[in-house]
Amino acid sequence: MPWRIPPGARKRGTLPDPYAVWLSEVMLQQTTVAAVREYHNKFMCLWPTIHDLSAADDADVMAAWAGLGYYARARNLLKCARAVVANHGGEFPTDHALLLTLPGIGPYTAAAIASIAFDLPETVVDGNVERVMARLYDIHDPLPKSKPALTEKARALTPARRPGDYAQAVMDLGATVCTPRNPACGNCPWRTPCAARIAGTAAELPKKTPKKKTPTRHGIAYVVQRDDGALLLETRPESGLLGGMLGWPGSEWGDAPAPAPPLDANWQTLNTQARHTFTHFHLRLTVMVTTVDAQAASIRGKFISAADFDPESLPTAMRKVYDIAAPALSNA
Repeated sequence: MPWRIPPGARKRGTLPDPYAVWLSEVMLQQTTVAAVREYHNKFMCLWPTIHDLSAADDADVMAAWAGLGYYARARNLLKCARAVVANHGGEFPTDHALLLTLPGIGPYTAAAIASIAFDLPETVVDGNVERVMARLYDIHDPLPKSKPALTEKARALTPARRPGDYAQAVMDLGATVCTPRNPACGNCPWRTPCAARIAGTAAELPKKTPKKKTPTRHGIAYVVQRDDGALLLETRPESGLLGGMLGWPGSEWGDAPAPAPPLDANWQTLNTQARHTFTHFHLRLTVMVTTVDAQAASIRGKFISAADFDPESLPTAMRKVYDIAAPALSNA
């Protein structure tokens, strides 16, 4: 992982770059390590220091984030970088309580930065650690109710010496050995004291409260191409899903969305819907396309020239709309 230091470096007094650690932890929220590696490398190349990131243009950062999802994280990333530069001289505070005052940093992220970047004995508890603790102590109370108890168990094991290495080791243990399915108990360094292995209950832990059925929302996405190839896009409101990101003009998302075309035109409704799943709901977008001449006026958004348009800069849901609309536009 590019944000980690080599084994043994911490023994020699070398600590990781707090900026790189913070960036990785924000990216890893609700995202896999495999997906984050490329993005982390890209951000570190574009903005190698927190001063660089704090001075970056919002639109450039949002475009670089596109595809990672949960776009509020990208907005908070900028807010946090600017707060660290403005209020802390560009240095992350080592105090856990001060870390919690920064935008987008909650208890887990604050503990991770303090432990991994500064080698402080804070308790780092992610999903992997919860699973390890639930099995190690054979705790059957379901999550999220059992989270405080699991955190206390993890806190009792956190050592004063090299807590950063320990925190990463337990997370890695959960990710590679104590996996959600088919845990490799024979390879686990904690196999002897593991209460769930002894009881034969490891595979069923941690238990979780059943999730409610995920609802489905519907909407309309309008894709407009000018006769010179320019496409109509708009910046979504800062608050809400995909806040601050470029997207296609569209309707509200709900049970029965009302049409809200950005201009009068001869609209074509495509047979294929764009389908995307967010954390709390499924989204189904009806895709409507049209072509207009260069003099056409829109009540919202702005036209982006074909040379400046990059579909990879769009959030995933909007990129799916483009993938459906593009053949119809090119054949228009």
